[in-house]
Amino acid sequence: MFAGYSAQVDGMKANLNEYIAYHCSHAIYELANQIEIALGYMDEKHKDKETLRADAEGIASRFATTIPRIQEILLTDVQAGFDGDPAAKSKEEIIFSYPGFYAIFVYRIAHELYLEKVPFIPRMMTEYAHTGTGIDINPGATIGDYFFIDHGTGVVIGETTQIGTHVKLYQGVTLGALSTRKGQLLADVKRHPTIGNNVTVYSNASILGGETVIGDNSIIGGAAFITSSVPANTRVSVNPPKQDFKGKEDHDLKYTELFDWN
Repeated sequence: MFAGYSAQVDGMKANLNEYIAYHCSHAIYELANQIEIALGYMDEKHKDKETLRADAEGIASRFATTIPRIQEILLTDVQAGFDGDPAAKSKEEIIFSYPGFYAIFVYRIAHELYLEKVPFIPRMMTEYAHTGTGIDINPGATIGDYFFIDHGTGVVIGETTQIGTHVKLYQGVTLGALSTRKGQLLADVKRHPTIGNNVTVYSNASILGGETVIGDNSIIGGAAFITSSVPANTRVSVNPPKQDFKGKEDHDLKYTELFDWN
């Protein structure tokens, strides 16, 4: 996807195409091995080993054809990060160091395997990214291009979430289900919200429910709790709590007095 960003290999610059082709073919071979193992665990029809191998190779081969498209989408995600964060000094910095982009990167790959109904592996991939970034994106979520997660810690995106293009999330955002008490009875039901195009969701907002739709060009303020649909071109905000400060005169107010709640 981004050759040379994670390691420097002798001769890579001399023939980049051969370098990428070699490593892609090796990765697809190893992926087929892992898919075969995963399929074997879930084999309810007791297929023979040759059939399982053929199925795994077919999935890996189809996945390989999606790599150029995944890369194109990831490039829009990099651009979204650069355009959306004035602290970013370069696009390279986003690729090297941004946890939001890393979580999206892993999700984009895992999602393709999820669509192929590969067991275990897609969720293992996104949970690996979750462990390192604090960003939990279920591989089943559908996310459009030009997607950016700023800061990112604590973001949760559920399995049936649908996100349009040019969407920006801040840390602590939850795109979740209203209730999971029914457990497996909701396995094939849309439980998570739909986020339209050109939407910004600020920190610690919760948007819940499969019937909840956030219309295009909307802004959801921090700490909002939304369980019903929001029309397009809407700004949702939460009134800040009233704050009282006790002291004598402003110029006499001591730092320690700010913590005296008696």
